[in-house]
Amino acid sequence: MDYAVKAAQADSVKTDCVIVGIFEKNDLSAAARQIDRRSNGFLSRLLKQGDIIARVGSGKIIHNVPNIGAARVLAVGCGAAGKITAGDYQAICSGAAQSLKSSGAAEAVSFLHEIEVQGLDQERKLRQAVIHSEEALYRFDKYKQQQNKSRLQKLVFGFSAGKPDRASARALVTGSAIAHGMSLTRNLGDLPANVCTPSYLAQRARALSKRYPSVKTTVLETAQMRKLGMGSLLAVAQGSKQPPKLIIMQYRQGNPGAKPVVLVGKGITFDTGGISIKPAQGMEEMKFDMCGAASVIGTMAACAQMKLRANLIGVIAAAENMPGGGATRPGDIVTSMSGRTIEIINTDAEGRLVLCDALTYVERYQPAAVIDIATLTGACVIALGRFPSGLFGNNSELIEALKSAGQRSWDRVWELPLWSEYKPLLNSSFADLANVGNRDGGAITAATFLAHFTEKYPWAHLDIAGTAWKSGSDKGATGRPVPLLTEYILSNHT
Repeated sequence: MDYAVKAAQADSVKTDCVIVGIFEKNDLSAAARQIDRRSNGFLSRLLKQGDIIARVGSGKIIHNVPNIGAARVLAVGCGAAGKITAGDYQAICSGAAQSLKSSGAAEAVSFLHEIEVQGLDQERKLRQAVIHSEEALYRFDKYKQQQNKSRLQKLVFGFSAGKPDRASARALVTGSAIAHGMSLTRNLGDLPANVCTPSYLAQRARALSKRYPSVKTTVLETAQMRKLGMGSLLAVAQGSKQPPKLIIMQYRQGNPGAKPVVLVGKGITFDTGGISIKPAQGMEEMKFDMCGAASVIGTMAACAQMKLRANLIGVIAAAENMPGGGATRPGDIVTSMSGRTIEIINTDAEGRLVLCDALTYVERYQPAAVIDIATLTGACVIALGRFPSGLFGNNSELIEALKSAGQRSWDRVWELPLWSEYKPLLNSSFADLANVGNRDGGAITAATFLAHFTEKYPWAHLDIAGTAWKSGSDKGATGRPVPLLTEYILSNHT
């Protein structure tokens, strides 16, 4: 969809739909008051009659409002004036887009960015409006015969007091790039595993290089990984006919001497659990176990689209975890690229096995920071629910920067400890490490395992098991944590 900014007045702008805010206590936003005055109290009467409500995110399309320029008015509930949070604003923008999707309007002019939101300036509100609108408008219906197409083609943000400035135009560019990265991430996560294989991920990464020449992609095959000693990653792929891939995307548009930020994504394109097989119920959702990899591709796409002056490297460890005749067994011992031996107690703890070799591989880049992103543990979902991603790391400055980026982007994280007391839980009688501990602190012991392979650089681990995917009737990939990662890069490495 196209986005634009322009000077406009809510009561006179010529458009298919004008979007205004409604507050509690029968209060109107400034743009809504304009329309109300021009229409001789039309909105006020509807509000008092209960035909439009102020519940956050609720939307009401109103036709035939007298004396105004727009064919329709979309009144969006905004809650209590002066108390709107970033989370409320997300619901407001999403609700507006959902209402527009089925309205029949091809173009709309919104004034929702002019309402006051706690902690967000005008530029941030515009950026978030684009991101949240695209989130709400996204659909994955590629495999449906009947596809529901919205008529909406353009969303304009109206400025009632003066012309929009350069910061406003920049906000649309940034928001559109992040939204594109999120949509790409969601599309990859929603694809079925018989399509989105490790080889398919490699193809999409190469396609990224064709679209953005600033991104250079290389793919390591099984023989190359074997030569590097990636016995841990290769062990996961043994039970599958799908060959594993190590995908490397380099974007070096910053200062030539600046160390890169490295993003490492878990790319398990389908996870049966291997020999330690998962229960059948819900297993169809295990196609989303590559959402960490998808978020790396999405973030690289967003940064390339924005033409950021930054040095970034994306590394994806892609494999399929299947219980074939060659599959790794519980009790097997493998040697990782680092030289550490690992006793595989549970083959369903495979994400850390592919990641540990990738984390060793990225030492060669002498990174400024490494962030791995993985749908790693159900334990993290139990601990934190589905609102924040779990955050772990070995560098306090990096941890704090990610926390701040999460608050600004409203793609939040919550830090969990990596204390030395957890390390003995991974002791093995037969190898240097076991790949799982006991049931206690499962998300923490998984991160503790990864920490053994990240001692040579600043590192953070994002467990996105609860945030990358929605289950239930609205199931599908979310595109997180692309907003968090791009915000972190924008704020710290450009």
